[in-house]
Amino acid sequence: MRSRHYSLRTVEIYLKWISSYIRFHDKRHPASMGNNEVTTYLDHIVLKGNVSPRTQATALNSLVFLYKHIIKNELSLNLEFVRSKKQPKLPVVMTPDEVKQLMSHLSKRYYLIAGLMYGSGLRVMEAVQLRVKDIDFDYKCIQVWNGKGNKHRIVTLATELIPLLRNQIMQVGEYLELDIKNEQYAGVWMHEIERLRRQSRE
Repeated sequence: MRSRHYSLRTVEIYLKWISSYIRFHDKRHPASMGNNEVTTYLDHIVLKGNVSPRTQATALNSLVFLYKHIIKNELSLNLEFVRSKKQPKLPVVMTPDEVKQLMSHLSKRYYLIAGLMYGSGLRVMEAVQLRVKDIDFDYKCIQVWNGKGNKHRIVTLATELIPLLRNQIMQVGEYLELDIKNEQYAGVWMHEIERLRRQSRE
């Protein structure tokens, strides 16, 4: 999955459903099973697990991947399983005042990442995996690579988050220096941190 550039989150979800499928069939090897067993499993997660149509589709996609790329024996395109009819839940959207109240109660440890998610529209894993080189302080934007659907995009960067980001970068630089001094770590050179240090000295 990683060689096909699937996101870590997708890999995690696919492995979860594949594992669940194998356990459901008493840990039989998937190669000894096929269309009938997949149909039975998809029926089960709807009738017993009451999953949503989207969840059922994800489970199906996981098993399609398993049989197509691992077992090398593709499933039928006409599987007849019970389709989930569970109504999707409407999203709860906070008002601007509610967002301000929420942000005011966040500790410094979580404020920056929450600010990036709200202000720049980053998804959770995009915020967690954000790299320094993808932040453009001059144009106040962030480049997101291989996002959902393996797509790239550019999002705006809120001005008030810039000092927090620079501070975070400097903190990472301090951790790097400690690692370099530790003989058990090889350490790496981080160009962006060195550039910011030079700017601060100037």
